[in-house]
Amino acid sequence: MFLTRVLTVVVMLPLFAAALLYFPQWLWALALLPGLYIAAWEWGGLAAYRPAQRAGYAVVVAASGLAVFYGASMTPTDKAVPELWAYVLSCVFWAVVAPVWLGLRLKMRNPVVLGVAGWIALVPMWLALVRLQTHPYVLLMFMAVIWIADTAAYLAGRKWGRHKLAPLISPGKSWEGVVGAVAAIGVYYAVLWFLTPAGDTVFPAAFALALFAALLFLSVEGDLFESWLKRQAGVKDSGQLLPGHGGLLDRVDGLTSTMPAAALAFYLHRAF
Repeated sequence: MFLTRVLTVVVMLPLFAAALLYFPQWLWALALLPGLYIAAWEWGGLAAYRPAQRAGYAVVVAASGLAVFYGASMTPTDKAVPELWAYVLSCVFWAVVAPVWLGLRLKMRNPVVLGVAGWIALVPMWLALVRLQTHPYVLLMFMAVIWIADTAAYLAGRKWGRHKLAPLISPGKSWEGVVGAVAAIGVYYAVLWFLTPAGDTVFPAAFALALFAALLFLSVEGDLFESWLKRQAGVKDSGQLLPGHGGLLDRVDGLTSTMPAAALAFYLHRAF
C-alpha cells in the first residue's frame, strides 16, 4: 500500500508542480476545478446524497467557487484579496465548529448542514490554492507542511504506534504518529531557516514557527473530521480515484483545514 501511494505521488507531483509554475492563473483555476467537483461529489457520497443530488451538489460547489474567484478578481486590491471572508469563514469553522463536532462525535444527518459544511471545507481551500499560485513557492512551502506531516505520521504510526489518538473516530491514528509529524515539521522548519537567505523570509521566524505548528494541528483535525464522516457513512475511503490513496478527499482532507488559514496569514501579513 505504501509503495502504491509513493508511485501515485511520483506520477502526479511533477504534473502538479509544472502546472503550478507555468500555467497562467486563469488556466490554473480551471485545471483545479475538476478536483473541486470530484471532492464535492465524494463529500455528497459521505452525506448520503442520492446520485442526482450528488451531481447537483458538486456542480453548485464548483460553480460557486468559480463565481467567487472570478467575481473577486474583478475588483483586486493592492495587498489583499476580496475573498478573505471565505478564509475567515473557514478558520472559524475549523477553530470552533469542527472541534465541537468531533469532541461530541455528532452523527449529523441533516443534508443541509452537511452540504454547508462541505462548501466551507472545499471552496475556501480551492480559492486558497488558486490565489496562492501567484506565489508558487509560498504555496509549495505551505503544502509541504501537510505532506511531510502526513507522511511522517503514517510511518511513525506504523513503526511505533501504540497509543490511539482518537479510537472512536479514526482507530488507525496514534499519538506516536503525531509525535513523528511534529519532529518532521521541526526538521523541515530548521532546514528552511538555514537555507533561506537573510532578508528573504516570507514570515518572521517566530511567526513562521507558530504558523507551522497551527497548520500541523489543523491538518490533524481535517484528517480526523473526514475520518468521522467516513465512519458515519460506513465507508473506508471517500472514493477509489487514486491508487493506494482512496478518493480525492482522502488526499486533500489536511488541505481543507489548512490552506485557507495559510492564505489568510499570508495576505494579512502582506497587508500589515
